[in-house]
Amino acid sequence: MELIIDRLGHLGDGLAAGPVFVDRTLPGEVVSGLLVGDRIENPRIITPSENRIASQCPAYKRCGGCSLHHAHPEFVAHWKQEVVLRALSAQGITVQIKALHTSPENSRRRAKLSGTRTKKGAIVGFFGKSSVTIQPIEPCKTLAPAILALVPALEDFTAKFGSRKGQLGFFVLVTDTGIDVAVDGLETPNQKSLVALAEWAGLSGVARLSVGEETVCEHQTPSMTFGAVNVSIPPRAFTQATTHGEAALQGAVARALDGAKSVIDLFSGVGTLGLPLTIKAKLHCVESDPNLLDALAYGVRHTQGVKKVTVEARDLFRNPVYHTDMKSFDAAVIDPPRAGAEQQVRQLAQSHIHNIAMVSCNPVTFARDARILYETGFKIKWLEVVDQFRWSSHIEIVAHFCKD
Repeated sequence: MELIIDRLGHLGDGLAAGPVFVDRTLPGEVVSGLLVGDRIENPRIITPSENRIASQCPAYKRCGGCSLHHAHPEFVAHWKQEVVLRALSAQGITVQIKALHTSPENSRRRAKLSGTRTKKGAIVGFFGKSSVTIQPIEPCKTLAPAILALVPALEDFTAKFGSRKGQLGFFVLVTDTGIDVAVDGLETPNQKSLVALAEWAGLSGVARLSVGEETVCEHQTPSMTFGAVNVSIPPRAFTQATTHGEAALQGAVARALDGAKSVIDLFSGVGTLGLPLTIKAKLHCVESDPNLLDALAYGVRHTQGVKKVTVEARDLFRNPVYHTDMKSFDAAVIDPPRAGAEQQVRQLAQSHIHNIAMVSCNPVTFARDARILYETGFKIKWLEVVDQFRWSSHIEIVAHFCKD
């Protein structure tokens, strides 16, 4: 059957009337193929879009890590901005996007890779699209060179320590002081295997190796610097995907809260967005994971020239900071997970705080939370889009909300 692609869905797939999903197609294209359920299998492009380009990544056809290598970069940039604008429009909010920050190729410093043993050795890479089959990724256009250079060592790890019956998960992060690797899917190591794992880490140049919840060895403490504060990063801690994207978000937050003397940082993590503010402002960091707060606080204690920083372990979904407890703050930064922060935003909306920097990785929940603020007199002064995950459908937003 033949179909015309009307638009892209939120995961970057082409959508035709029905709806029918067609992988790796673009609006206006005429395609044909076998309809299986609500999806065209192995589509053939009959009439290509003027925005279609040849992928420059040899792994694209087999790898599921990216979904938009076939689209011109200008089209992708426009589409991502339109996704944000449509989400806000659905909530009755009209804005203009001030800037789009796109991270360069091969700049992604954290990734979740998977590994499996084979008869000839092992494969480490990403899963294929809509598949549980692991595909090799070299060369890759997104991952940082340090991660790509580690892949052969991860394959060696999988061949030595992995099981033929299961798969391993590798959480890899490039820090300022070395690569951090955390492994899932490995059987609980005994003393002998711990020695072998530590030897592998040393020979592979891995700063720290963790298996499950246990740190096997730490040849060098993985750390990152946020503003003036150097923070020792706990295993599996959330960090921004690229240094470029991190800098764009930090810069936007700093501009939004310029002049603030006391800031509350909600969903602070290890202080990525809040700590750069401490050159001028006191900071109160609220986060549910005490390990992240311990790392943040330790870094602050060993840094001179910053304002006072306090921390609070708190589940902001179940127990948001109440608006009457924000009287000592004149600004807020909030960076919730994909679910957004509806209850916490309701408390911010009722507080006396007039300047909020909100960061989000989900346009739909961002728009929902923005509507809550709008209902109490806040407006979006400016909004920027940050694209740390090139060639994917992932979108991040940073906005300055203010109330006269």
